[in-house]
Amino acid sequence: MSDASQAPRGPQEFETALNKSDTRVAEFDVRERTLFDRAQHFLHGNPTMVPVIVLVLSIAAFGILAGTKFFSAFNMSLIMQQVSIIGILAAAQSLVILTAGIDLSVGAIMVLMSVIMGNLAVFAGLPTPLAILIGFAGGAGAGALNGFLVTKIKLPPFIVTLGTWNIFFALNLWLSGAQSIRSQTLDEVAPLLKIFGDSVRIGNAQITYGSILMIVIFAILWYVLNHTPWGRHVYAIGDDKEAAELSGIRTDRTLISVYMVAGLVCGIGAWASIGRVGSVSPQSFQEANLQSITAVVIGGISLFGGRGSILGPLIGALIVGVFNSGLRLIGVDVLWQVFAIGWLTIIAVGIDQWIRKVSA
Repeated sequence: MSDASQAPRGPQEFETALNKSDTRVAEFDVRERTLFDRAQHFLHGNPTMVPVIVLVLSIAAFGILAGTKFFSAFNMSLIMQQVSIIGILAAAQSLVILTAGIDLSVGAIMVLMSVIMGNLAVFAGLPTPLAILIGFAGGAGAGALNGFLVTKIKLPPFIVTLGTWNIFFALNLWLSGAQSIRSQTLDEVAPLLKIFGDSVRIGNAQITYGSILMIVIFAILWYVLNHTPWGRHVYAIGDDKEAAELSGIRTDRTLISVYMVAGLVCGIGAWASIGRVGSVSPQSFQEANLQSITAVVIGGISLFGGRGSILGPLIGALIVGVFNSGLRLIGVDVLWQVFAIGWLTIIAVGIDQWIRKVSA
């Protein structure tokens, strides 16, 4: 039978055929989402849920493997102490990564500012509060240098901060003579520099002021990024810098301010690090740069910028602390602790890539 004989004859038959065609098109276009599709869409809209799930599962797993020792108040507070400095640096690193950049110099800035604070307070005889403020200003200035080179000279953030990492590290060794300022000296001359190493006891838990400072920094940055125009501009630049410029955002000025705030946070971390170590040590926290990036990546902030919550790196730092503590309690060698964290970082990046490919 020919196709012509099957054609609709009259308006009613034509409308019926059209409705059937629309139904078939609708059936073709609408595909029922699988469980993986739904999970992908959920995580795309709530990227912080990935580290939250990992943290809960890791706590449960190590609680089973290590027993009550892991869940003790002392061990939980010890984890907070151990991640406090890396957490602060991760907060600084997050600001830069949200703009689709990276800062390899955060650890070097922190150590350099701690040396400057210690030298000014102990050897130059400046009042300790003034030495601390100069350290804060120095951190912001170091960040401003990174931002200027990235925005005005148009150099890649990776190359810029790799170069300034070497510069700040060399200045650190030059100013300190590669010598530490001992704890006893700080106690005699500038005890205020060690205040973030002090703690308050709550039951069997010892909560250091450094741990409290870390939480306060994340809380402030969360508010600023979510409830101020500056925060919205940071996300917009990370999502699409050219579109942000077309919408009227002064991207260069905002980027410089991001690097300055990151440097200021590193300066605050310098003060906290003196309390954590108990001395001014130019050799401390040599792996802090990579550890801060690890916390950011595990925390769900995309390395491509524009996506993620500032609270994610706090959770990421806690995940690293939980893994290190749990593996240590069950007798795993330090080498394999590093091995596990490396795989955790790779898996986190893989999950981020999968979430970014969410379909409409």
